[in-house]
Amino acid sequence: MKNISVIGSGTMGNGIAHVFAQHGYEVSLIDIKQDFLDKAMATIHKNLDRQVGKELISEDDKRATLGRIATFTDLEAGVKSADLVVEAATENMEIKLDLFRQIDRLSPEAAILASNTSSISITKIASVTNRPKQVIGMHFMNPVPVMKLVEVIRGYATSDEVTGRIMALSTKLSKDPVEVNDYPGFVANRILMPMINEAIYSLFEGVAGVNEIDTVMKLGMAHPMGPLQLADFIGLDVCLSILKVLHEGFGNPKYAPCPLLVNMVQAGYKGVKTGEGFYKYTAGSKDLVVAPRFDN
Repeated sequence: MKNISVIGSGTMGNGIAHVFAQHGYEVSLIDIKQDFLDKAMATIHKNLDRQVGKELISEDDKRATLGRIATFTDLEAGVKSADLVVEAATENMEIKLDLFRQIDRLSPEAAILASNTSSISITKIASVTNRPKQVIGMHFMNPVPVMKLVEVIRGYATSDEVTGRIMALSTKLSKDPVEVNDYPGFVANRILMPMINEAIYSLFEGVAGVNEIDTVMKLGMAHPMGPLQLADFIGLDVCLSILKVLHEGFGNPKYAPCPLLVNMVQAGYKGVKTGEGFYKYTAGSKDLVVAPRFDN
């Protein structure tokens, strides 16, 4: 593989493009607006500068990495030469299915089609294409340039050959791939989201406050970040979406989203991305401040 197309230039998409380009691949980064792509490239530039500052890469490495990324607002132009397409659009079933219908039609027949979905069925995504054997999940972790794990998700029809190629490719990216089968939430979010949901229930039911819940998990379980802070970092809307997939997929009430989470998302308090969730976020400040509604 040489040419990689990444669809979606948000947090995950720009991180995926960064990592592929840094490891020598030619990357086409695709989004619907040039403004989104410009913002993504600024983020990649900043993250590369951070790596230079830590002496992880050289200035020449940075320039070479940036030189390998081309941006596109036209999907057909962006995927026409792809050996691998990695979709990293918003975590919405209909958006992803529509994208894969288009990618299947526009990309080369031999191309592998991957989704960075954190919960949506790879089998379902593959079913709208004419190449289900070549459809697979590549679930990178955030922040992509730092986190080592890639969950490689086999759809029901994904071939052994494609799985092996993606496992090997992930290793070439200096990642540690883990192969999992296609069930709701896969492994990472099937375990993580119920923990986050229980933390929210603990707050909702008055068991303890935001800081107290997160402190118990950080000091008692050696988690680098408490579950409520992590939920803010992921995005409360994303957490809600994944819990709904788990709840609907398994039909088990233990996955039902906490009413507090539902209300917060509906009210627009989605965490870091909106400036407030369980914590209040101020530009330029690294202080962890509990949101006023929970600070009592």
